[in-house]
Amino acid sequence: MTVAVLMGGLSGERDISLMSGAGVLAALQAQGVTAMAWDPAERPLAAMPDAGIERVFTVLHGKYGEDGCVQGALELMAMPYTGSGVLASALSMDKVMTKQVWQSLGLPTPAFRALDPHALAAQAAKSGAAMAQLAQELAVQLGLPYIIKPAREGSSLGLAVMRTADADALAKALAQATRGSDAVVAEAMVRGREFTVALLGAEDHPAQPEALPVIEIRAPQGDYDYHNKYFSDDVAYDCPAALPPQVTEEMQAMARAAWHAAGCEGWARVDILWDGASTPQMLEINTAPGMTSHSLVPMAARAVGLSYEQLVLRVLRGARCKMERAA
Repeated sequence: MTVAVLMGGLSGERDISLMSGAGVLAALQAQGVTAMAWDPAERPLAAMPDAGIERVFTVLHGKYGEDGCVQGALELMAMPYTGSGVLASALSMDKVMTKQVWQSLGLPTPAFRALDPHALAAQAAKSGAAMAQLAQELAVQLGLPYIIKPAREGSSLGLAVMRTADADALAKALAQATRGSDAVVAEAMVRGREFTVALLGAEDHPAQPEALPVIEIRAPQGDYDYHNKYFSDDVAYDCPAALPPQVTEEMQAMARAAWHAAGCEGWARVDILWDGASTPQMLEINTAPGMTSHSLVPMAARAVGLSYEQLVLRVLRGARCKMERAA
């Protein structure tokens, strides 16, 4: 077969996607697969059939790549692709919708409040007290400090930590968060340790997940930001994480539940915080995980004996169209 590795794209995570795509492309070619890079920001998807493309490995991150848009386009083309389908991708990319689904199923996630920044800006323009009132409300509802972040963006882009109930600081954080998203979420901060659980679809059933070993992320000053995620060698990773067996099992079970809640397929990664005493709290689920030299899914795969190349081939074997078609 001829495989297109979808990378780059139009989101704020373009550079990371190019890094992921370069790794996946090299791995496929090293295994004898005929593969080529395909950047939808430079070449239209509609040109794939004429280029002989038969299957797509997508490592597009963020907007237009991880949110169901490209998945829908590939479905219309009847082009098999890796990862989750339209609905699971769109749902998982939206942090507010994800958390609402999790809450409806009794799955643990930090307290939050969805914010419409455009409505807030209009309200603030009419009344100078509006932002101050919101700042006080969020401080009471979520406690200090809390997080402001885009509802439909990844890689910690646009994230701010609110340590006071200052209206000007909140307005600045909202403006920053809206650069990559038209929706914003305010979320209670969980003080404690940071973990992630990678999930792989079973070889014979891509919709049934296998939870890989839990990874603990130990970033400098606990700040696992964009730089530390992709460019720093100062972050320590423990794989498997040093946890009591029952806590490991609990995190893996809730990650599988999050997968099923969204209807994921192929592979995913669930990020979790734990204060060491109460129930671990899930932050989000990523349906197009990173595949860079600093990425977490390859790290977890190595812990169970899967090399980077073997991981890539396993994900590729699960590529398919997800929607049923009339004969």
